[in-house]
Amino acid sequence: MARGFAAVPRERRYVLAGATVPAVLLDAPPGTPDSDGLVAADLTIADGAIARIDPPGRRTRLPKLDLDRGMVWPCFVDMHTHIDKGHIWPRRPNPDGTFDGALAAVAADRAATWSADDVARRMDFALRAAYAHGTGLLRTHLDSQPPQHKISWPVFAEMRERWADRIDLQAVSLFAVDAFRDEAFAADIVATVAAYGGTLGGVTFTVPDLDRILRRMMEMAAGAGLDLDFHVDETGDPSVNTLLAIAEAKLATGFPGRIVAGHCCTLSLHGEAETAETIARVAEAGIAVVSLPMCNMYLQDRIGGRTPRWRGVTLLNELNAAGVPVAVASDNTRDPFYAYGDLDMLEVYREAVRILHLDHPVAASPTVVTRSPAAIVGRPDRGIIAAGAAADLVLFRARTFTELLARPQADRTVIRSGKAIDRRLPDYRELDDLMEATP
Repeated sequence: MARGFAAVPRERRYVLAGATVPAVLLDAPPGTPDSDGLVAADLTIADGAIARIDPPGRRTRLPKLDLDRGMVWPCFVDMHTHIDKGHIWPRRPNPDGTFDGALAAVAADRAATWSADDVARRMDFALRAAYAHGTGLLRTHLDSQPPQHKISWPVFAEMRERWADRIDLQAVSLFAVDAFRDEAFAADIVATVAAYGGTLGGVTFTVPDLDRILRRMMEMAAGAGLDLDFHVDETGDPSVNTLLAIAEAKLATGFPGRIVAGHCCTLSLHGEAETAETIARVAEAGIAVVSLPMCNMYLQDRIGGRTPRWRGVTLLNELNAAGVPVAVASDNTRDPFYAYGDLDMLEVYREAVRILHLDHPVAASPTVVTRSPAAIVGRPDRGIIAAGAAADLVLFRARTFTELLARPQADRTVIRSGKAIDRRLPDYRELDDLMEATP
């Protein structure tokens, strides 16, 4: 069995002593970081919050948990998921692993099976896994084609209330943006998203009137006080560049809200001049980009019997260098778009470091699953370790990045409001009665 820490003290006040913390996750590092950006610290916890952060060895009479240089992170932020379609793989697998296969499988499953009870049970299962792994803030996209939006948005609202003291939940609508040509649909979906305090979003693709559609979405979102979060260029066709169209529409309209662009796969396939222009306009427009490395590697450039020739991920390092806010996230879990995953943001971070080369140097990389996505979705209080912040922390026995990234860290300890949580994961057998495919 994996070896974790001794029990976290049950007292209202105690010290996490001898911790190692990524300096980029501290508002005020208590010392000089090492070459990997790690700093030693003692964290005093009081009444569910971080009372103070000191250099190691401060004398105190409070109970101590000696971390022996183990790493401490804030709880994770997973800003792009699909918990409404999660865990349907056993009843509706993707026949060939392709993007088109995923679209068809999900459409069939949604039409046949997505009742309020079905969606609610799968959402709750997914959230229990995310919580056990250490996620504190999660944004999900919700398939919002009529009539599904009348089912899934109320379920989400119920789930947000039920989980309020464990995971902060946000939701984004998901539909093909050409549906916005229909004025009745546009008015209905904007009203629905606004009523449930969500974010307006859709899937962009190349159509002749894309600029008009985007401007209309921005106009209506601004009128309703909504932010925007798009699925963008999730394809291997290098002729597609709707990311640039979004940036141009944002600059032309002066849209006042936040805009997130997810995936942006084709950016890595464009020529140097087009790439440079797109990144510059995205930076000028203040658009944030989230990469979904595990799902994109699963779907993109998949041709039966042939090894993929490219990774399917966007140019995260170049975007970051240009000042574009960037993050990575889980995306799909055990559904036709990605057959695997468990909403474990440490897994996402570990794979992102390897796939996107977020190392050498590695010091800044922890922000992509913590404070950067938190700021992007409007919650800069999350994903940081600071005096006065909630004591929502993840403790690892790993002392360095190479130790952290080499193993799954299944023995991590998750602390919420200063108390260790039960990290037992939900059993897949709980969903067995939902998994009989409907013809």
